[in-house]
Amino acid sequence: MMKKPDKAFSVKAAEDSSGFLLWQVTTLWQRGIKKALEDINITHPQFVLLASLLWLSKQKDSVTQIDLSQHSKIDPMTTSTVIRTLQQKKMVQRQEHHTDTRAKTITLTETGIKVTRQAIKIIEKFDGAFFSSLASKTANFNSELLLLLTDNGE
Repeated sequence: MMKKPDKAFSVKAAEDSSGFLLWQVTTLWQRGIKKALEDINITHPQFVLLASLLWLSKQKDSVTQIDLSQHSKIDPMTTSTVIRTLQQKKMVQRQEHHTDTRAKTITLTETGIKVTRQAIKIIEKFDGAFFSSLASKTANFNSELLLLLTDNGE
Protein backbone atom coordinates (compact mmCIF):
# COMPACT_ATOMS: atom_id res chain seq x y z
CA MET A 1 0.00 0.00 0.00
CA MET A 2 1.34 3.43 -0.95
CA LYS A 3 1.39 6.09 1.75
CA LYS A 4 -0.23 9.45 1.15
CA PRO A 5 2.21 12.33 0.67
CA ASP A 6 2.74 14.59 3.66
CA LYS A 7 0.80 17.84 3.24
CA ALA A 8 3.90 19.78 4.34
CA PHE A 9 5.39 19.26 0.87
CA SER A 10 4.15 20.81 -2.35
CA VAL A 11 5.60 17.94 -4.43
CA LYS A 12 4.45 14.34 -4.67
CA ALA A 13 7.93 12.87 -5.09
CA ALA A 14 11.35 14.04 -3.90
CA GLU A 15 12.59 14.06 -7.50
CA ASP A 16 10.01 16.77 -8.27
CA SER A 17 11.90 19.21 -6.03
CA SER A 18 14.47 21.23 -8.02
CA GLY A 19 16.22 22.32 -4.84
CA PHE A 20 16.56 18.78 -3.53
CA LEU A 21 17.87 17.54 -6.90
CA LEU A 22 20.37 20.41 -7.03
CA TRP A 23 21.47 19.53 -3.48
CA GLN A 24 21.99 15.88 -4.41
CA VAL A 25 23.92 16.63 -7.62
CA THR A 26 26.04 19.27 -5.86
CA THR A 27 26.85 16.86 -3.05
CA LEU A 28 27.96 14.14 -5.48
CA TRP A 29 29.97 16.64 -7.54
CA GLN A 30 31.68 18.15 -4.48
CA ARG A 31 32.51 14.70 -3.11
CA GLY A 32 34.15 13.82 -6.43
CA ILE A 33 36.06 17.12 -6.57
CA LYS A 34 37.35 16.60 -3.03
CA LYS A 35 38.63 13.14 -3.93
CA ALA A 36 40.17 14.39 -7.19
CA LEU A 37 42.12 17.13 -5.38
CA GLU A 38 43.42 14.93 -2.52
CA ASP A 39 46.66 14.04 -4.31
CA ILE A 40 47.75 17.68 -4.65
CA ASN A 41 46.73 18.59 -1.09
CA ILE A 42 44.30 21.43 -1.75
CA THR A 43 40.63 21.81 -0.87
CA HIS A 44 37.86 22.70 -3.27
CA PRO A 45 37.55 26.30 -1.94
CA GLN A 46 41.33 26.66 -2.25
CA PHE A 47 41.12 25.46 -5.85
CA VAL A 48 38.26 27.84 -6.67
CA LEU A 49 40.18 30.83 -5.32
CA LEU A 50 43.45 29.80 -6.99
CA ALA A 51 41.72 29.26 -10.34
CA SER A 52 39.77 32.52 -9.95
CA LEU A 53 43.00 34.34 -9.17
CA LEU A 54 44.70 32.90 -12.25
CA TRP A 55 41.65 33.79 -14.38
CA LEU A 56 41.28 37.33 -13.03
CA SER A 57 45.04 37.96 -13.28
CA LYS A 58 44.67 37.58 -17.05
CA GLN A 59 41.87 40.20 -17.05
CA LYS A 60 43.25 42.93 -14.79
CA ASP A 61 46.49 44.33 -13.40
CA SER A 62 45.70 43.81 -9.73
CA VAL A 63 43.27 41.42 -8.07
CA THR A 64 41.88 42.11 -4.61
CA GLN A 65 40.27 39.78 -2.09
CA ILE A 66 36.94 41.45 -2.90
CA ASP A 67 37.45 40.70 -6.61
CA LEU A 68 38.05 37.04 -5.70
CA SER A 69 35.05 36.92 -3.39
CA GLN A 70 32.73 38.41 -6.01
CA HIS A 71 34.03 36.23 -8.84
CA SER A 72 33.87 32.98 -6.87
CA LYS A 73 30.70 33.77 -4.85
CA ILE A 74 32.63 32.79 -1.70
CA ASP A 75 31.79 35.19 1.13
CA PRO A 76 34.51 37.75 2.01
CA MET A 77 35.35 36.28 5.44
CA THR A 78 35.80 32.78 4.06
CA THR A 79 37.82 34.18 1.15
CA SER A 80 40.13 35.91 3.62
CA THR A 81 40.56 32.73 5.68
CA VAL A 82 41.27 30.56 2.63
CA ILE A 83 43.71 33.16 1.22
CA ARG A 84 45.55 33.16 4.56
CA THR A 85 45.90 29.35 4.32
CA LEU A 86 47.12 29.62 0.72
CA GLN A 87 49.62 32.24 1.87
CA GLN A 88 50.93 29.83 4.53
CA LYS A 89 51.24 27.17 1.80
CA LYS A 90 53.30 29.72 -0.20
CA MET A 91 50.85 29.62 -3.12
CA VAL A 92 49.79 33.28 -2.94
CA GLN A 93 51.18 36.57 -1.74
CA ARG A 94 49.04 39.26 -0.17
CA GLN A 95 50.14 42.89 -0.08
CA GLU A 96 48.67 46.36 0.34
CA HIS A 97 46.85 47.68 -2.72
CA HIS A 98 48.83 50.43 -4.47
CA THR A 99 45.97 52.99 -4.29
CA ASP A 100 43.44 51.68 -1.71
CA THR A 101 45.13 51.08 1.65
CA ARG A 102 42.08 49.14 2.92
CA ALA A 103 42.33 46.60 0.11
CA LYS A 104 44.71 43.68 -0.25
CA THR A 105 46.15 42.67 -3.61
CA ILE A 106 46.59 38.95 -4.12
CA THR A 107 49.07 37.38 -6.53
CA LEU A 108 49.99 33.79 -7.31
CA THR A 109 53.51 32.63 -6.48
CA GLU A 110 55.40 30.32 -8.84
CA THR A 111 54.29 27.40 -6.64
CA GLY A 112 50.71 28.68 -6.77
CA ILE A 113 50.77 28.90 -10.56
CA LYS A 114 52.16 25.37 -10.84
CA VAL A 115 49.61 23.87 -8.42
CA THR A 116 46.72 25.80 -10.00
CA ARG A 117 47.56 24.61 -13.51
CA GLN A 118 47.87 21.04 -12.24
CA ALA A 119 44.54 21.34 -10.40
CA ILE A 120 42.78 22.80 -13.44
CA LYS A 121 43.77 19.75 -15.49
CA ILE A 122 42.48 17.45 -12.74
CA ILE A 123 39.19 19.34 -12.36
CA GLU A 124 38.54 19.71 -16.08
CA LYS A 125 39.05 15.96 -16.49
CA PHE A 126 36.73 15.24 -13.55
CA ASP A 127 34.08 17.71 -14.79
CA GLY A 128 34.27 16.22 -18.28
CA ALA A 129 33.48 12.79 -16.89
CA PHE A 130 30.91 13.99 -14.34
CA PHE A 131 28.90 16.05 -16.83
CA SER A 132 29.41 13.69 -19.79
CA SER A 133 25.83 12.39 -19.64
CA LEU A 134 24.66 15.89 -20.62
CA ALA A 135 26.59 15.56 -23.92
CA SER A 136 25.15 18.05 -26.43
CA LYS A 137 22.93 19.56 -23.71
CA THR A 138 25.90 21.01 -21.80
CA ALA A 139 25.67 24.51 -23.32
CA ASN A 140 21.95 24.63 -22.53
CA PHE A 141 22.58 23.39 -18.98
CA ASN A 142 25.18 26.14 -18.47
CA SER A 143 22.75 28.74 -19.85
CA GLU A 144 20.11 27.60 -17.37
CA LEU A 145 22.61 27.85 -14.49
CA LEU A 146 23.58 31.37 -15.64
CA LEU A 147 19.88 32.29 -15.73
CA LEU A 148 19.53 31.19 -12.09
CA LEU A 149 22.61 33.24 -11.14
CA THR A 150 21.30 36.31 -12.97
CA ASP A 151 17.74 36.04 -11.64
CA ASN A 152 18.99 35.67 -8.08
CA GLY A 153 20.94 38.90 -7.93
CA GLU A 154 24.29 37.95 -9.40
